[in-house]
Amino acid sequence: MKKITLSTLSLALLAAAGAAQAQSSVTLYGAIDDGIQYVNNTGGKSQIGLADSTVVSNRWGLKGTEDLGGGLKAIFQLENGFSVNTGKLGVANTIFNRQAYVGLASDHYGTLTLGRQYDAVTDLVQGLTGDAWTYLFATPGDVDNNDNSARFNNSVKYLSPVFSGLQVEGTYSFGGVAGAPGSGQSWSAAATYGIGQLSLAAGYLSMRNAASATDRTEWSSPTSGSAVIDSNINRAFETAASIDIAQIAAQYVWGPITGSIRYSNALYRPDGQSAFTSIQRYNVGSALLQYQVTPALAVALDYAYVNGSGNEFANGSSSQSYNQVGVGAQYGISKRTSFYAIGAYQHASSGHTASIASSGFDSSTQNQVIGVIGMNHKF
Repeated sequence: MKKITLSTLSLALLAAAGAAQAQSSVTLYGAIDDGIQYVNNTGGKSQIGLADSTVVSNRWGLKGTEDLGGGLKAIFQLENGFSVNTGKLGVANTIFNRQAYVGLASDHYGTLTLGRQYDAVTDLVQGLTGDAWTYLFATPGDVDNNDNSARFNNSVKYLSPVFSGLQVEGTYSFGGVAGAPGSGQSWSAAATYGIGQLSLAAGYLSMRNAASATDRTEWSSPTSGSAVIDSNINRAFETAASIDIAQIAAQYVWGPITGSIRYSNALYRPDGQSAFTSIQRYNVGSALLQYQVTPALAVALDYAYVNGSGNEFANGSSSQSYNQVGVGAQYGISKRTSFYAIGAYQHASSGHTASIASSGFDSSTQNQVIGVIGMNHKF
């Protein structure tokens, strides 16, 4: 009888332990993307070589959740970006450069997180744009942070539940520039609404004081290794008192066809160290058309237009413009592995030189072409 009692107790303890363990989880995940890239003009020369993170940014991370009861969970996420071709960190001396946060998630009240995070516009608006397909479809020079060049330290984020198709998010970064109280602060707010096949999103991002330069220049381009803002399109505006960006996007799905459009406006205001003297404005418009040919094969066509005005450039003009066209195809051989072929062409206005998307490659002429053939694997 005693043996039976002990055996029953042991089974009960094991069952309880299993139930407790099922309420908490930690997941290791990541993605590896690499390919062969051709650039027809970078610094006056053509270039062929390996290029990673064309479709999916190389990363690995840990995310976890613990059920606290009553629909409340403790959550965390740590995510690192890296180059598969060199093994280097995405940002020097920063192991979790992409994300590092902890917080609480409620089924009824939303999610509150603290740490290094993306802004609200990136979270809720970017997914409806061409950048969700490949960074080669992103805004030239990433002047409007469409390719999320900026990530924010010391930030607080709130994401609401979905109410009748509507979801909102807000973020605030305390900054933290030594010796300069108030410098480095930023905030963002965005909302998305979905009804049937239609999705709408809009948001606003404001980066103040040193954060407008520090946050953006600390991130490195996946292909060139140079800072994304270090492009001939907006290099003169690297140091700014503030950068304010508004963006709206819409997407509609017709069976296998998905179409999306977006518009953004970015304002760069000078400070005492700026190489420009008046507000620089960038107006950006783009459109993306995708077609799911088969469950495995998808093709896309993207167009982006950028107009910059407000300052006199080295060539004497007071405006600049860029027309960029991209095409691509992705073929999935499994749920986790895909092959792709992506190409982009850009033409700059007279007196200016091309630099496709956020590649960091500066052409010596008004035109530039980039093509990549590669594969990615997610785990």
